[in-house]
This record gives sequence, structure tokens and C-alpha cells, in this order.
Amino acid sequence: MTLVMGAVAYDPKVVTIWDGFRRHLADRGLPFDFVLYSHYERQAADLVNGRIDAAWNSPLAWVRARRLAAARGASLEALVMRDTDRDLRSLIVVRADSGIENLQDLTERTIATGAIDSPQANLLPMSLLRRHGLVPGKNLTVRRFDVGVGLHGDHIGGERDAARALMAGAADAACMIDANHLLFAREGVLPTGSTRIIGETEQYDHCNMTIGPSADAGEVALFKELLLAMSYDDAALRPLLDLEGLKLWCPGRTTGYSALETAVDEIGFYGSDGDVRADGYRP
Repeated sequence: MTLVMGAVAYDPKVVTIWDGFRRHLADRGLPFDFVLYSHYERQAADLVNGRIDAAWNSPLAWVRARRLAAARGASLEALVMRDTDRDLRSLIVVRADSGIENLQDLTERTIATGAIDSPQANLLPMSLLRRHGLVPGKNLTVRRFDVGVGLHGDHIGGERDAARALMAGAADAACMIDANHLLFAREGVLPTGSTRIIGETEQYDHCNMTIGPSADAGEVALFKELLLAMSYDDAALRPLLDLEGLKLWCPGRTTGYSALETAVDEIGFYGSDGDVRADGYRP
């Protein structure tokens, strides 16, 4: 048998990464292959339907897949995640010279966000704003940048465009993950010292390797063992790990998704059965 994993092709490097990992795993006794998807919604459905055995899932794809499985009386496993997937935060950022000091100061102002399905640059920070009484269409205007819809924010073009809108004066604040706040500073999109953070979400987790109901238990055990054994000191693996943005794989956990589950329910993005219900969402 071959363990088949799904991955979303948000960038050409996805092929390089998983083809390299495929050869590494096969050399160590695990028949492994991968298939590419254009968006996470089909990948989540195929995982639960048994068309693939595992999925390299975004946090939002985990939420949907978990709900789809639960509606059928099945369960999924978060097998592993990257060291960089743990304990992240999203930020509400303003221009340093704006005079905006806190979230309440955003009342009747405009905030720029990433794509509709971006946990980090839309769903989670907007949930934070709602908890502070800021409601889109009521006392807050949202300018959303729907770049790479269906990729669940993995394509950070919308997030970058939101940052650019902030600096251009087209928005009073912008939403982004903490790591991209640093990245945009290095890129010059948000020059050093030009912004100030006025809000932070609670910590949350990002991607995980989700195991579906069709997977063979023995293959899954070996898959986990081999992933956790990958070493950044291995010269052959290091370029692949760098491309995937990690130094080591860690055991999976699901405790870091509760805030996203709440954000999804607040706007009815998915139903309790995993059905896609978000208005205007067409991956």
C-alpha cells in the first residue's frame, strides 16, 4: 500500500518540498505519494471521503475536516505540525503617526484585511475586533483583499496588500500575523518604525498533518516516526525544511484551534457539519 497525502499548491515550491520528502520517506521504507489541490475545501472533503489518507492542512481546513468527519461519526488525527505552527498571534497594526492608540479608536474607521478565508489576516483578528464592540457595517468599515481565495491565507498576497493599503492611507489599520509583520518590515512594505501594534489575538496554532479514516495504522506510525526524525543538520533535508519553514516536526495537537472554531461560528463560515456557508466565498 501507499500512503497518499494531499497538499494545496499555493506556491510552486510545494512540488519541490513534497517530492523531496517523498523520496526521503521512500528510501526509509514508507511507500508515499502526494496529490496537489487548487484549494483546501476539496482537499478536506477528499480526506474525509477516503480519497486521500492524509492532508497537509491549514488551520481552517482542519476545522472543516474535523466537522465533516464528526458529522459522519468519524474522527481525525493531527499527527504532526511544524515548530513554527505553534503559539502564533495575529496583530492589528496602525501607522505610527496615526494617533490611534487602542482598538476603540478604530470606531468609524477603515481596517484592511487579507482574504475572506485567511485565519491569520481576517477571521481571527476580526473576531478580536468584534469582542471589542467593533462590528463591520455598523461602526467599522472593512476593506478586504481577496487574493488567493481558497488557499486559506497561505498565499499572503492579500495580507501584503492590506499592509500596503495601510501605508498608502487607504486604511486606518491592517490585520496580519506576527511573522508577516516582521517579513513586511524586511521587504520594506512596512518600513521599520512606521507602524504600531494596538491589538493582538490570543495565541493559536497553524497547520497540521491531518490523518483521515482511510489511512493504514502501520503506515501512519512509520510516517510520524520518519517526520519527527527529520534533522535540520541533515544537509540533504535542510533546503526542504527551509522551504517548508521549519527546523523540526513536532507532535500534533488540537488545543490551539479553539479561537478559530469560535471565529468560524461567529460568522457562520462553516456549519457544524462542515458545510461551506460563508457569503461570497467561492474557492
